[in-house]
Amino acid sequence: MQAGRAALKAQSDVQGTFGRAGKHRNPVTVWLLWPLLTLGIYWLIWYYKINREARRLGIRESPFASLLAVTLGAIVIVPPFVSLYQTGDRIARMQRAAGLTPTCSPVAGFLLMVFLFGSGTVYYQAELDKIWDHYGNPPKGSAIPLAALPR
Repeated sequence: MQAGRAALKAQSDVQGTFGRAGKHRNPVTVWLLWPLLTLGIYWLIWYYKINREARRLGIRESPFASLLAVTLGAIVIVPPFVSLYQTGDRIARMQRAAGLTPTCSPVAGFLLMVFLFGSGTVYYQAELDKIWDHYGNPPKGSAIPLAALPR
């Protein structure tokens, strides 16, 4: 099984035609329940994970840098806003790579995140779930074919 994974990873690295499936999550649970139960810490974990899912689908951005931007970057004020916008853009690129028409609007997600009690979380997660629904909700981490090369 390990040899198959290594071969698939090598093929995806060379051809760029495969990505890794992310996790289908309930958007309202991600936005309301888990952050309340964890005193807001879950939001940071979710933010890191969705940016990691973008990386696993071929978007060459650092999930750790995105997390740093919304935490320590808040000291400088601007980085969290840039990161929230760019995350919406990454989701749109993920949709394009999956062969879907991009419906994720970084502006809408940013505005919801900043002005409506963080409800951009619901929006971004619902947009991500469209990708995993398109592939039939495969197990997290399984190889999925990409319709287009991510940029």
